[in-house]
Amino acid sequence: MGSIEQTTEILLCLSPAEVANLKEGITFVRNKSTGKDYILYKSKSHLRACKNMCKHQGGLFIKDIEDLDGRSVRCTKHNWKLDVSTMKYINPPGSFCQDELGGGRRGRKEIKDSAPERGKEHRLRMRRFSGHGSRAQLLHGMWDLPRPGHEPVSPASAVVEKNEENGLLFLELNPPNPWDSEPRSPEDLAFGEVQITYLTHACMDLKLGDKRMVFDPWLIGPAFARGWWLLHEPPSDWLERLYQADLIYISHMHSDHLSYPTLKKVAGRRPDIPIYVGNTERPVFWNLKRSGVQLTNINVVPFGIWQQVDRNLRFMILMDGVHPEMDTCIIVEYKGHKILNTVDCTRPNGGRLPMKVDLMMSDFAGGASGFPMTFSGGKFTEEWKAQFIKTERKKLLNYKARLVKDLQPRIYCPFAGYFVESHPSDKYIKETNIKNDPNELNNLIKKNSDVLTWTPRPGATLDLGRMLKDPTDRKGIIEPPEGTKIYKDSWDFGPYLRILNAAVGDEIFRHSCWIKEYFTWAGFKDYNLVVRMIETDEDFSPFPGGYDYLVDFLDLSFPKERPSREHPYEEGSVLNPPNTSASTASPTPKIHRSCPDLAQLPPTLSSFRFTRVNHLLDIITWISKSLIRSRVDVIRHVVKNGLLWDDLYIGFQTRLQRDPDVYHHLFWNHFQIKLPLTPPNWKSFLMYCG
Repeated sequence: MGSIEQTTEILLCLSPAEVANLKEGITFVRNKSTGKDYILYKSKSHLRACKNMCKHQGGLFIKDIEDLDGRSVRCTKHNWKLDVSTMKYINPPGSFCQDELGGGRRGRKEIKDSAPERGKEHRLRMRRFSGHGSRAQLLHGMWDLPRPGHEPVSPASAVVEKNEENGLLFLELNPPNPWDSEPRSPEDLAFGEVQITYLTHACMDLKLGDKRMVFDPWLIGPAFARGWWLLHEPPSDWLERLYQADLIYISHMHSDHLSYPTLKKVAGRRPDIPIYVGNTERPVFWNLKRSGVQLTNINVVPFGIWQQVDRNLRFMILMDGVHPEMDTCIIVEYKGHKILNTVDCTRPNGGRLPMKVDLMMSDFAGGASGFPMTFSGGKFTEEWKAQFIKTERKKLLNYKARLVKDLQPRIYCPFAGYFVESHPSDKYIKETNIKNDPNELNNLIKKNSDVLTWTPRPGATLDLGRMLKDPTDRKGIIEPPEGTKIYKDSWDFGPYLRILNAAVGDEIFRHSCWIKEYFTWAGFKDYNLVVRMIETDEDFSPFPGGYDYLVDFLDLSFPKERPSREHPYEEGSVLNPPNTSASTASPTPKIHRSCPDLAQLPPTLSSFRFTRVNHLLDIITWISKSLIRSRVDVIRHVVKNGLLWDDLYIGFQTRLQRDPDVYHHLFWNHFQIKLPLTPPNWKSFLMYCG
């Protein structure tokens, strides 16, 4: 076993004069040698510090001009706000706590409770310059500035060495990198020994010696209900490739990576094919039984530990630093050569990744969220949305290019962004949701580094041995034969729409008490929020015979009108199935309701609003007027099967409005990630109602 050791990184150095001149309140500081930014907050003799990086999606904080107390900063990406005096996010409320430099037991507890980030421990040491004969003291939380004649008094996993000068040195103690355990020197690769073939979206077929490994197979059907469809035409032999795989890695539970229609095809011949997933808080295959797919060899592995496949091949799964409860990435190593696939992770492994790998691949496109395309009202004009999308896509390109420059892989491949909103009812989303061009990213990378880039096409194969030996070798990348169909021009909507449409007329929804049954099952309560849900048709008008109801999550009641107390308010609606031909759509049955108190709510309570929860997706916050509109086939399918609300939001099956521009993280995080693992017991419900 090779030896690995803990490392120390100097984050920031403040001279005695800079410490003495620190102003009260917030100070933005940049390390000129590294270009990294930090935020300091001074209150009398106390000081707090953190990295200038939003925990949501890595945006940069600036001064919050709306904060008259001078305690908060605002993220330039999505207007998240951080109270630096407490290191808690105040917009959205009840979401994350910032990783504090020197944040001790209390800080770590808050981070763990609200947004656990396993796999890395942040610790800060603050040391006096030219210190000798001074005492060191462990601190917790906000720490005192060193003063002549006084020992520092304060909390944190930090150390302060004090002398007559008052300079500070900020150090971060990094644990050993798990991939450095049992290091292996790269061996020469024969031509054809390691080949990577792109199939579509995030799916790669890796030949590694005599083993074959497949990443995230989504080859047929939609993702996120009916919102996403494949942009690329998969190679004609894709199913045979999956049959021949020795193992499959699935990064997370989103349906553009965990495709049950695809796996059902594989399970028809090989139900025992080994599938590997990370040990996430919400199991990747939480809905396997309900899916009806017969897979018998799913392996859940711990993070940061090498999994040995054979003498030459091993892999390690790592978690995401922003969404550790669901997102993962992977390092594959063959004969000492590393392939890094960060997939959809926002901050893979908390930002600590191996450098100089042989091949790196990551997402690049953007657009995997309903924000801002599905929003209207207030600032959400078409002009504002177009400019926001343009700006955000550019930021994403710059971030990916900077990441590649920092990590210096030999070869970089942009993937996991090749989807299209191809259903006719989503024409507006398709035209609005402009995505990044992989060639634009690759050109940006080439301007700033010597990294080779590969824009894959379905069926194209990269020979790693050839490319490492001679990047100009024409046989290093074999393109698909001339005339091969690259882009899809038709999709088989029918079978999948029929599954969704079947839920509209389900017997469950003949009884209005399903509403109480469902939200009681969901388990979200004791939160001061009122939501209005409205079922609508394809044009976002009230669905004939549909439901229009309120849910008060403070006591989980269903009032006829809004409570008189002060409360955030959300309003939502659901659309009916898309207009399709008789060959692809089931008739829409009339819905009967038995509870007139819910059926006869006022036709309008006000307008509505919505925002995004992350990566994952944006979320809604209802403080004054708000509304969620979602297609009835999708919402009833989600309710009936106890599915997460990602199908509604990431799948563009909602239209939203919001005013003011705030959202409830706890509410949306619950319905997108934390719903029960088993669906509602509708059989018992129907027996009771009957």
